[in-house]
Amino acid sequence: MADTYVDPRVECTESAVRIHAYYFPGGTKSIAYGSIRGVTRVDLGLARGRARIWGTANPRYWANLDPGRPRKKVGFVLDLGRAVRPLVTPDDPTAFEAALRAHTSIEPTEGTAPII
Repeated sequence: MADTYVDPRVECTESAVRIHAYYFPGGTKSIAYGSIRGVTRVDLGLARGRARIWGTANPRYWANLDPGRPRKKVGFVLDLGRAVRPLVTPDDPTAFEAALRAHTSIEPTEGTAPII
């Protein structure tokens, strides 16, 4: 099982999940594994994340910049115990999930993607 994951938009390092192009105009958000309270694996639809390249229309979620998101079918919502939950769409969802499991005891649950 891999304990790291890297793609141009999201990576799992030894100490944190790093979400690139999260902040405008392109800052990286770093989330320590201990800050993650829950992970939901979601199937994306046109109104449920796929059409949103960056940002949100729903103040409870935030999607980092990912121009390839319209072609992706799976995303992950990270519950950090705060009002806003990041939505990430890794290029390889299986490898991303394996890296998360290597660093946390959290098992991703299946869920419905938010309207963003």
